[in-house]
Amino acid sequence: MDCVDDDKPSCSKYSMRSMEVRTESCSNSDIAQRNNAGESAGHEGSKPPANQEESRFQDDDETLANIMTAEEYLQHKDIQMLEYERQIFLDMVNSDGLLVCAKGLHYDRILTNILKVYSDAGNLVLVINCSDWEEHYYKSKLEQKYIHEVANTATERERVYLEGGVQFISTRILVVDLLKRRIPIELITGIVVLRAHTIIESCQEAFALRLYRMSNKTGFIKAFSNSAEAFTIGFGHIERTMRNLFVKQLFIWPRFHAIVQQSLKPYEAQTIELHVPMTHKMTLIQTHLLDIMNYLVREIKRINRLVDLEEITVENCITKKFHKILQAQLDCIWHQLNSQTKLIVADLKILRNLMISNIYHDAVAAYALTKRYRTTEYALSNSGWTLLDSAEQIFKLSKERVYNAQGEFEPEPCPKWKYLAEILKVEIPGDMKRSHPDSVVPPKVLILCQDTRTCFQLRQFLTQGGERFLLFAAMQHEIPIGKLADCYNKLKNVKEIENALTQFEKTLSSKNTSTQKMNSTQQNAKENDVLKNEASDSEQSTPMDELTQLLTGADGDEDLAAKYFQESYMLTITQLSDADEAFTYAGADANASGATGTSNMDTSVFEPFPELEDLDITAAVAARKQPLICIQTFKTEREGAMSLDRILDEIQPQYVIMYHCNVTAIRQLEIFEARQRRAPKDRMRVFFLLHARTVEEQSYLTSLRREKQAFEMIIETKRVMVIPEYQDGKTDEAFMLYKTYAETEGVEEANAATREAGGQVSLIPFASAKIIVDMREFRSDLPCLIHKRGMEVLPVTITIGDYILTSDICVERKSISDLIGSLNSGRLYNQCVQMQRYYAKPILLIEFDQNKPFHLQGKYMLSQNTSFSQTDIVQKLQLLTIHFPKLRLIWSPSPYATAQLFEDLKLGKPQPDPKQAAAVGCDDAPGGAGEELKYNPNIYDFLLRLPGVNTRNVHKLMRQGGSLKELLKCTQIEIGEMLESQENGRMLWDALHVAHLPEKDEVSGAAALVAGKNIGNHSRFRRGAAAKVAARGGAQWRLKN
Repeated sequence: MDCVDDDKPSCSKYSMRSMEVRTESCSNSDIAQRNNAGESAGHEGSKPPANQEESRFQDDDETLANIMTAEEYLQHKDIQMLEYERQIFLDMVNSDGLLVCAKGLHYDRILTNILKVYSDAGNLVLVINCSDWEEHYYKSKLEQKYIHEVANTATERERVYLEGGVQFISTRILVVDLLKRRIPIELITGIVVLRAHTIIESCQEAFALRLYRMSNKTGFIKAFSNSAEAFTIGFGHIERTMRNLFVKQLFIWPRFHAIVQQSLKPYEAQTIELHVPMTHKMTLIQTHLLDIMNYLVREIKRINRLVDLEEITVENCITKKFHKILQAQLDCIWHQLNSQTKLIVADLKILRNLMISNIYHDAVAAYALTKRYRTTEYALSNSGWTLLDSAEQIFKLSKERVYNAQGEFEPEPCPKWKYLAEILKVEIPGDMKRSHPDSVVPPKVLILCQDTRTCFQLRQFLTQGGERFLLFAAMQHEIPIGKLADCYNKLKNVKEIENALTQFEKTLSSKNTSTQKMNSTQQNAKENDVLKNEASDSEQSTPMDELTQLLTGADGDEDLAAKYFQESYMLTITQLSDADEAFTYAGADANASGATGTSNMDTSVFEPFPELEDLDITAAVAARKQPLICIQTFKTEREGAMSLDRILDEIQPQYVIMYHCNVTAIRQLEIFEARQRRAPKDRMRVFFLLHARTVEEQSYLTSLRREKQAFEMIIETKRVMVIPEYQDGKTDEAFMLYKTYAETEGVEEANAATREAGGQVSLIPFASAKIIVDMREFRSDLPCLIHKRGMEVLPVTITIGDYILTSDICVERKSISDLIGSLNSGRLYNQCVQMQRYYAKPILLIEFDQNKPFHLQGKYMLSQNTSFSQTDIVQKLQLLTIHFPKLRLIWSPSPYATAQLFEDLKLGKPQPDPKQAAAVGCDDAPGGAGEELKYNPNIYDFLLRLPGVNTRNVHKLMRQGGSLKELLKCTQIEIGEMLESQENGRMLWDALHVAHLPEKDEVSGAAALVAGKNIGNHSRFRRGAAAKVAARGGAQWRLKN
């Protein structure tokens, strides 16, 4: 890699004198250029021309003249960062470390500028552990000429690595390339690690960093994380993470940091907090749900008095992180819990969903969800909460929210709808007239909400109205509507709606009737089809364990969400001349009576933005010259939390309505306003719609409290943390745990030889043990842990087995879910056949998850995608061991135990040959390991089952025996010579020639069959039995003669 381009100096505006690594890369490339020039000159037999020397020194002077410090880089006019971002940038540039920042205080600009600094052909910077949307975002911010896509072939990747620049690469590919030395490790400028809170000792990222640091002592490692709560799980999480990252510095930036407050405080946006009261029925439902949750929490603690369930509280049950909290508490002891506890855990999740639906969703959706749990099937399978009085009140109140006292369909509107309508139709137009009376620029409003369901709800509410939306929502959820209330008389086309409802209910009733008939006749067939499909898919998909399935299972609206719900909607306002034709929604009359100077807004209709599908947002707004309303989720699946920053930059809204509360989104709004540096009167106005003194407010406050406690714990940990000087891996002390030497004498003998300098043990260089690992196995944690124990990992594409320890030992690794799937599909049988055919000591390794119990009992062992019982699995394992007597089963509680076991199995054994391992099982394998493939594998397996034949003599027998017909003509001595043992020859000759008379029981049984005693009167069975006996008798006569 060259540091200087032909066109311009590569170290020009984005180089820094304070970066030691950058200077090293430049100097190394200069040295390489000088060496190449000297070699070429030596071959030519003459000195290089003077003008070439002068031009080279001139380029070096120009490069050095353009080098700037980090502080000078920040003064560049194109660099726009807040004060706290500048400080973080300086900290991360000047030293390697781990950055932990609060949610919403994104490090995207900091990392973007760091990557810009190193965007040069003379540098090679690798970015690992980033999601797809993060990779897409950072690539869009950098110069494309320095971004190189990861190639598919190894040769192409080697060429791309030498081109330098910034590369986003998957860790699995990186680990293999580092082990095979396809990447010049000593020329890597540095590695950037995202989502550092996920780095554990056994992950691929830690493996890649260890390989990198063992060969490169000068490159940098910079890690970023915005999840402080993740570092509070487990003991010493932050210290272990820093040890795995090979960093010594920890930079903590919470929201209450003094510099962060100084950066955001002067530019606070105008905030209006509206406390929206819930309806009386909603308040009662919330109270009853909390009562039931409190009862279940007390019940689960009463049943499990000896289990630490401190984190299972009603307060945590209503938070978004509830399932993660439960998994952290119960995952390792899930198999020890009784069935009642497991039912309570599942019911707590259901009650949380009911709480969310009650507060966030409309009355029809909440009633539809509640109806699912008032069935006989669910009543027989829950923990008993449906029998409580509070549950009965919940079912009753949910129905009353949809039907009035007369039984008419009259669902109550969401309380926030009225306030949202008032803000859009009264507050915003009035504020525009007061603050910008002469402005003709239409207002731009951003509405932020939690999920796609609410996005769709608000879009339908604004374009259709509350009554119409609730009516069609009832049709979607198949809720019987019956008679419409009087409030629906003002809707247009009421007759058509009633006719549609009548037709819909007829269709629904006929559908239910046909469904019942289908269930009675086709239920078993459907179940069999599902089981077949699930069994076939179990090889490709990793099934979830029972606890994960309970906590993260969907609510049953997947089809509805995929069909209707989107993450963003664009609306505009169309002015109508006829006020009678305007469609107004619930609360519009009250808003119109209270509005002043907004008569034209009362006749407005919200409609979709058709140009948005084909045009840019800015271009669409400029073309329409109409007010813009954007409904957006806090984060999207494609862009994550960055989607909100993009929408804010593109739309530049004057008004933001926070329909739900979110900590990250609020801080993103603060940072956006601080970047604008506008006067107070021109700043963005933010409306908060909040149900005060409810679960919604408590959930928001709980998330704030948990984050604050997490940062306080990290700060205290940093204060008392002891970091070794060698933790950065830039000295050999960091790798002293790896075995790099061997003792020549035993410890006892060395202690006895006290005359030789106090009994010192002389050391010789240690030849590390080698293990061949299949390329597909790098998805697991085991290769990383094998390398950590000092053994050399050789990545090879092998067709038989997963790990080759020696030339005789082959290991096939199976997790529990993979074992069940392989047994059911028959794939494991074929794998064992191949291993026993080519290796003397085949091993089946059954490896458990280190976070799961080490046992084969209960539902844990079984995959959720299968319906086979535990007995079926045990019986298949027994058949496997009977059929393959040489196969050894090893049960390992964790990958750590497996790595230690491999080390023990390798003691004193020869090292495997990678070429031979790769050739085994290949069709074109020449000689050696592939010798047995010259013969029919079925004949090979048949001969191995004959007496006197084993793996040592079977190949000679197949070469010299010719065929089975010729083998029958051979004498006992000749067969003994083929088998290299007269004893084995006698055993095989007897098996082929000596008659073996049947037992008396067999003869009597055959005679009984012929007599028809044990079979039916059907002549076909009698003829078949007689033919079988006759054939056996003929065979005995031939053997005797």
